[in-house]
Amino acid sequence: MTMNFDLPEESMMMRDAVREFAEKEIQPIAAELDEKEEYSPELTKRMGDLGLMGITIPEKYGGCGLTYLSYIVAVEELARVDGSQAATVAAHNSLGIGPIYYFGSDEQKEHYLPKLTTGEKVWGFGLTEPEAGSDAGGTKTKAVQDGNEWLINGSKIFITNGSTPASLGSTVQAVTGTRSDGRGKEYTCFLVDQGTEGFETRTMHKKICWRASITSELYFTDCRVPESQMLGSRGEGFYQMLDTLDKGRLSIGAMGLGCAQGAFELALEYAKQRKAFGRPIAKFQANAFKLADMAVEIEAARNLLYKATWLFDQGRDEYKTLAAMAKLYCSEVSKRVVHQAVQLHGGYGLMKEYPVERFYRDQRLLEIGEGTSEIQRLVIARKLGC
Repeated sequence: MTMNFDLPEESMMMRDAVREFAEKEIQPIAAELDEKEEYSPELTKRMGDLGLMGITIPEKYGGCGLTYLSYIVAVEELARVDGSQAATVAAHNSLGIGPIYYFGSDEQKEHYLPKLTTGEKVWGFGLTEPEAGSDAGGTKTKAVQDGNEWLINGSKIFITNGSTPASLGSTVQAVTGTRSDGRGKEYTCFLVDQGTEGFETRTMHKKICWRASITSELYFTDCRVPESQMLGSRGEGFYQMLDTLDKGRLSIGAMGLGCAQGAFELALEYAKQRKAFGRPIAKFQANAFKLADMAVEIEAARNLLYKATWLFDQGRDEYKTLAAMAKLYCSEVSKRVVHQAVQLHGGYGLMKEYPVERFYRDQRLLEIGEGTSEIQRLVIARKLGC
């Protein structure tokens, strides 16, 4: 039996289409949107037209019905050019519509998914709170049953796509009581539509990274939602969120891989053109070895990420451990690659006129979002029995 490391045809077609789109339509305006801290509904809609806002969702709900590998390749290609647009797509697919598709009722899927695969509307994922980040069990947002409705009170923070002009709503985890076995809190998720009374969103500003992607705070004050807006069954929220994060780690890994690839290409091009002491700086062994190490790490990261994603597409549960490994490794490879890319640019790497400066800032969140590097190591160590 032979091993085949070639991308499937559908994934190659997705890669080529997204690369062309990113280079022609995102790259020319990425720096301007970053400088203005401006979200672009037009780009989101164009990405929807390309099928990027519902890549793995079945066609009957308006999606493309493609593999997760094709989705990961698409995110990688976006991040190769701009982390902000990659973040918008990754958060919408993995964290936004993913839980609705995997855990929602038929009625919820039919109601929400066709609206969320066009690029006209996006959906948020309300897990993180001011005092509950890595410790997701520290959630304080509460939901109390009142007849056939639930009253939600609390807040969420650092929620991507939560307050964009195109936001349709967010999935929100809340404490709904104590587990039946008495071992801790019971968590339940709810689908909360934008415009629901008692639900307020605010856009967070002055970020150093992903400045053209919307990051939000969500506030709930006696926010009343009907029983029909519960995602799955009562008490399943914590497991839904963990499952969602497992899949989301693959997309953050793709962002790390794409960021590293983009920074590497910028550094290689610059090093071949920039001259010092009468020859291109790429010809100096110190710099050539930097570029060689960058290329090796990117290749290793790509193989790990693609394997983890392939395992998921095969329905194999061991993908979860490899997803944590891929998220950890890809995000830290991007750190090392971008650092060296800036070093190769010298002083110019610190100037906004050079895209590598934006890559340097955008990379930093990858070691924090979707579980910090420390949490990934904890997940992996537990799997090893440590």
